[in-house]
Amino acid sequence: MRSAGDEDLTARAAIRNAALRLFADHGADAVTVRQIAALAGVSPALVLHHFGSKAGLCQAVDEFAAGAFDQLLETGGQEDLLEAMTGGDAASLAAAFAQVFPADSPLPAYLRRLLLSGDPAGAALFARWFEGTQALLQVLDAQGLARPSRDPAVRAAFLLANDLALVLLRDRITESLGFDPLSPEGVQRWGAEVTDVYAHGAWKGGPQ
Repeated sequence: MRSAGDEDLTARAAIRNAALRLFADHGADAVTVRQIAALAGVSPALVLHHFGSKAGLCQAVDEFAAGAFDQLLETGGQEDLLEAMTGGDAASLAAAFAQVFPADSPLPAYLRRLLLSGDPAGAALFARWFEGTQALLQVLDAQGLARPSRDPAVRAAFLLANDLALVLLRDRITESLGFDPLSPEGVQRWGAEVTDVYAHGAWKGGPQ
């Protein structure tokens, strides 16, 4: 049986998810509390009860979105990512991205808006993920799984940019390839080539 607390959590999540979808489609500034409440199936008063204000709801959505890439860089996710990147396991990489970006998720569109709009929250997210990527490369280097870099910071930024390109350029990539690279099948196909490049290089004379 659900408790009243469970219902509050469910309502809070429904409101946050409705805001995420609307913010992704229209931008946070163009969306009203009333529109969010209507999509979530609650009253505007309940939105304010849970989040205090629209600004509080925006912060909650930002924090939720920030957890997307964080999952890949946390301890458990990091081990899966290391295995995928170093073992050429496209299925593992696909599974990791599918968990972060499930089908029909508004997260890619929301992150695209956040990162490209000049929003301070987007800048903070990129800085956070850059630090996480640097830490991941240090683990790879310590375990002997990556070639030493003459400029680790640039390498971390390069790899992060590659990953984010899949989110930021999703629509253009879909048009060019004829499949969605963030769909379950698309991530596996994309991941197969990415892991091959990471593990073996793209050019003759590259890493073996």
